[in-house]
Amino acid sequence: MIPVSAISLDSKSPLKADHWQQQMANSLKTASELLNYLVIDEQSLPYVVDHNQPFNTRVTRHLADLIDAQDPYDPILLQLLPTQHENQQREGFSLDPLMEQSYNVLPGLVHKYKNRALLIVHQACAIHCRYCFRRHFNYQDNGLNGQQRADIIDYLQQHPEINEIIFSGGDPLSLSDKKLQQLIEQLSEVRHLKNLRIHTRTPVALPNRITDEFMQLLADCRFNTTLVTHINHPNELAVELTEKLSLLKNSGVTLLNQSVLLKNINDNAQTLCELSEKLFDAGVLPYYLHTPDDVEGTQHFYVEREAAIKIWQQMQAQLSGFLLPRLVKEIPQKQSKTWIIENP
Repeated sequence: MIPVSAISLDSKSPLKADHWQQQMANSLKTASELLNYLVIDEQSLPYVVDHNQPFNTRVTRHLADLIDAQDPYDPILLQLLPTQHENQQREGFSLDPLMEQSYNVLPGLVHKYKNRALLIVHQACAIHCRYCFRRHFNYQDNGLNGQQRADIIDYLQQHPEINEIIFSGGDPLSLSDKKLQQLIEQLSEVRHLKNLRIHTRTPVALPNRITDEFMQLLADCRFNTTLVTHINHPNELAVELTEKLSLLKNSGVTLLNQSVLLKNINDNAQTLCELSEKLFDAGVLPYYLHTPDDVEGTQHFYVEREAAIKIWQQMQAQLSGFLLPRLVKEIPQKQSKTWIIENP
């Protein structure tokens, strides 16, 4: 990941303390900073914190404030605090289990599925989730300068089968509204592009990243626009976030959510059913429940296939069909996400 301190700001005037970019820059950047902020005695924890993880720590203060510091197994804390569990080895886990490098057709562009392409809009994230499937991704070679953007536009023009562009990263909402607008305007020149999908976890970390300007940008662009949030636990749905999501929906943006099934965090039907209900209350439709990718450093989050199916079936018995996310796994060289249960 590129440090947030390297993010260029559009305005030359000082940012207000409550501005999302300033809050992003003021994130907690080490495990020690996070523990000190929460007033947690490291020696009291039932696991060993790893202060030397190459995949470094980044936590916004908003998200840290949602953590129950009295609970060492708090589901938000476990997603953000590096531990020695990340050094475990497990057969089949690798640096690039999804083989994204083989689909990295141009710097910043991944074309894996026929009708859609993924754009690495920005290399930085507001938070560093310990289960991140791109924790080993080569971001340095996938930046978007002027020439690289021109090359991507040219590639898209030559592939009329692509009708959807997906903004990913890092996190696309690490980019300012002004630069997002410039990028969307460039992509609008590709007439066969119809759909814009934005995958982001930034609103969980910084709800006020959903600015009035951002909502207006999505309302004004010519694309059918979908924003996919990455929310894994109901505790992440703070009041500030649900208010922003409701505003987004009212502005005409389609809102979906995908979660990752994580051991000891949300691997039970009760938690996931509560999440689906709270998402829908905020105007977000549950979309995917991903089983974890086999990424080196994330072995301790893994949920076995049989356990995942059982949890999903328990959810099915409790939820209306439209609140039940599809249980999926991403498998390299497949033409789409693979449903773990296709005909329940």
